[in-house]
Amino acid sequence: MSQQGEEGAASSGSGLGSGEAKEKQRAHFVFIPLMAQGHVIPSLDTAFLLATHGAVCSMVATPSTAARIRPCIEQSGLEVRLLEFPLEYVADGADNLDNIPRERLAGYFQAVALLGEPVQECLVRQTPPVTCIVSDFSHPWTVPIAAALGVPRLGFFPMCAFCALCEHNAHKFNCLQDSSGEEPYDVVAVPFLDKTLELRREEAPRFLRHPAVGTLGEDIDRALAQGAGMILNTFLELEPDHVRGLADAWGKTVWSVGPVSLHHPLAATTTCRGDAASMDCLQWLDGKEPASVVYVSFGTLAHKTDPDMLLKLALGLEASGHPFVWVLGKADQPFADSSQPLQDLEARVGAADTGRIVREWVPQLLVLSHAAVGCFLTHCGWNSVMETIVAAKPVVTWPRLVGTDHFVNEKLTVDVLGIGLSVRPKDAHLPVRREAIQAALTAVLHGGEQGEEMRTRVRALSVKAKAAMQPGGSSHTNLSDLVQRFTI
Repeated sequence: MSQQGEEGAASSGSGLGSGEAKEKQRAHFVFIPLMAQGHVIPSLDTAFLLATHGAVCSMVATPSTAARIRPCIEQSGLEVRLLEFPLEYVADGADNLDNIPRERLAGYFQAVALLGEPVQECLVRQTPPVTCIVSDFSHPWTVPIAAALGVPRLGFFPMCAFCALCEHNAHKFNCLQDSSGEEPYDVVAVPFLDKTLELRREEAPRFLRHPAVGTLGEDIDRALAQGAGMILNTFLELEPDHVRGLADAWGKTVWSVGPVSLHHPLAATTTCRGDAASMDCLQWLDGKEPASVVYVSFGTLAHKTDPDMLLKLALGLEASGHPFVWVLGKADQPFADSSQPLQDLEARVGAADTGRIVREWVPQLLVLSHAAVGCFLTHCGWNSVMETIVAAKPVVTWPRLVGTDHFVNEKLTVDVLGIGLSVRPKDAHLPVRREAIQAALTAVLHGGEQGEEMRTRVRALSVKAKAAMQPGGSSHTNLSDLVQRFTI
């Protein structure tokens, strides 16, 4: 069920009249995601889910994002519309955050905010009329759009309530306030429900709260405070206290509607989320023993590649003796393509048929769900965590991108849920060793009682996740509630 708090306003129609009048009464959600794969995918899946409950949904997208999601929309057969808007900021063809280096973030967010006027002009002409704006939490510029249309605005969070509440409290209680002498490895204490959450300073989530993007973090807070509530890609049975705590902290209704990837029951709708050239890895998995393969992926966000990290990972994978599928991210590919050690590894595992290194975007949900996959070595992006829970596969964790939700997701996954192991040493000053990678993989896949306990826990969570999406389940009920509340 949706959590108690300040509820969003929605007017009700008469329920009478012609077919045209009935059409005007339908809920029409407009999704305005952050143009990054980790945000676009759950936004689109949520739109699909709302459409199955009778709503009309529109997706705002820049050209590169539109090109990627158009096949998914066309194959869905649902009433989800694609509204494409060019972005002025197209340095080197980049109109998607996945392709923007961190030093150009400020310019990118400024350019995205300029979409406000053309998006608003388009939305006033939509039929049925727009009844709700579902804006990525990072887009405060959508507040005037909702106001001009006279409709509520919901903040979309493609993350867990655990992380959203941690970030909120860390900022509210000034836990990360800079001062002289502070070190990134210092432990900071964040008030969290009835306890204190201890995090290394560099690992705490700081969503767009740094000088490079000016006052964007504060603008986001104001926008959320003015909004009608929040939508999260999580499910109540996974983290009930965190969802309720987030609703109480903001004084807003929180609709947990996940795992939204469960919209895809058929391969036909899931394969559009991977490049066709990568599909042969599924055929390769068909020839492997059940629960024997390690799936490795570190997400899509562009960031500085650590060559030493990639070499350790490669050597650790090979030393473990387990077959693997390793999907290289965009930032990793240039180094991997020029690295002789990695090329040698690829040749060895290819000749022995013990591994695949994939340089395309794979349909991760299908790969994880394959019977041959036994565990997931992940950076702990939330979409990946949710998909591994759906697939009932334990994890080995190695977060990479500071300032995001990755490190907090690791804490939830490893310390709270108990469905995986981290490769990182307890002493933050020490580097990850390839021996730690090898040991963690072996423990999760063949770790006797410890490994079996992790598999048992994640299987139980998978059952709860699927039940949440069925009629009567918490997420299914929340989706129905959203459509009812925002129907005019």
